[in-house]
Amino acid sequence: MKFKSYAPFIVLTALAIFSLFFSSIPKTPSPEDLIKIGAINTGDTAWMLTAAAFVLLMTPGLAFFYGGMVSSKNIISTMLQSVAAMAVISVLWVVVGFSLAFGDSMGGFIGNPSTFFMFKGVLDGAPWSLAPTIPFAVFAFFQLKFAIITPALITGAFAERIRFTSYLLFICLFSMLIYSPLAHWAWHPDGFLFKLGVLDFAGGTVVHMSAGWAALASVLYLKSRKSNGHSPANIPYVVLGTGLLWFGWFGFNAGSAVGAGNLAATAFATTNTASATAALAWIFFDAARGKKPSALGACIGAVVGLVAITPGAGFVTVPHSIFIGFIASLISNVLVEWRSKSSLDDTLDVFPCHGVGGMSGMILTGIFATTSINGAVADQGLFFGETKLFFTHLVAMIGVSAFAFFGSLLLLKLTDIISPLRVSEQEELEGLDLSQHGESYAR
Repeated sequence: MKFKSYAPFIVLTALAIFSLFFSSIPKTPSPEDLIKIGAINTGDTAWMLTAAAFVLLMTPGLAFFYGGMVSSKNIISTMLQSVAAMAVISVLWVVVGFSLAFGDSMGGFIGNPSTFFMFKGVLDGAPWSLAPTIPFAVFAFFQLKFAIITPALITGAFAERIRFTSYLLFICLFSMLIYSPLAHWAWHPDGFLFKLGVLDFAGGTVVHMSAGWAALASVLYLKSRKSNGHSPANIPYVVLGTGLLWFGWFGFNAGSAVGAGNLAATAFATTNTASATAALAWIFFDAARGKKPSALGACIGAVVGLVAITPGAGFVTVPHSIFIGFIASLISNVLVEWRSKSSLDDTLDVFPCHGVGGMSGMILTGIFATTSINGAVADQGLFFGETKLFFTHLVAMIGVSAFAFFGSLLLLKLTDIISPLRVSEQEELEGLDLSQHGESYAR
């Protein structure tokens, strides 16, 4: 067996041994830290622990959502890619990912990798400045769940044709060099997008736009499957996955209020309303064009609504969330139809749904954000007669799109040099379940 086959195991073994020598004794909190720790609220902490669990459940939900839409010979491999992200990113986050996203700012672009290296100072640290009522460790692990699902979202674009070990390498690079910088830009108090006033309540920019543009980059780089097109293998899996995603999204959005209060309730309400509206809009729009209302369409529409409301969940009113869900659903529906007639082989339409859905939500947040919902909003949206926020979002959308797309292209090329991304034609025709994992899905 070649050395490359052992390489991932050797790396993990070295990391495990290294962790034995890096473990540190918790420091005694300073008087200032003790004051901050004394402000921790048990109700907020309980809700955020629950919200973190909700968000983690979204990744198995995504596994069912994607797994049901691929061909039967690729169900296991597609679902495993989501499960693998849970494992890989969890370890990477503790080692360096959290530092890159939330460590001491280096010019507003990325965190210092040594700030929380190997979770140094996280378990015994004072609460995060923007989440003052929950333990720092709860905040860190809540943010981990976002870092997990983002690369998992990309897998729908290159489903049925990527080598598993190469996928693992790519998501490590993506998490450190695309996701973490974006999280720092938008969510760190010293991040440059944060300082510009860009609003991203729960990840429309950081999560969905980054995943969507990375998906498009992977589609262009990996090119089409040998047998382009298939029928979904298990639509009940898609329905189950949608339910888990919808459920988990309450933790995703309402949890981003980092407390159990009115803002969390608002985000909960806008999330549910936008998703419901988008599901209805998708199937009614299909029916208006002479198609039968389908379970698959309703599920995709619901997820698009969840994506679109994510950046504005804690900044817009419930009535405006109806409009956001409706508009985003129509835009994504049209683009999915266009994509199906093009040469782009985005297997599960990640870019039209997550990328475009995230951009739609970002722009609509710039239109409908209001101080009446969230006092942290410095500039109201275009709907309220102010233009600054809207144009700031437009500029930020272009910048983030370019960074995520071209950065992902470079990482795909680097990964391909180290470990070929595409499986062989024979392996693809055989199906990734057997060729990559030696398992099969029995119907």
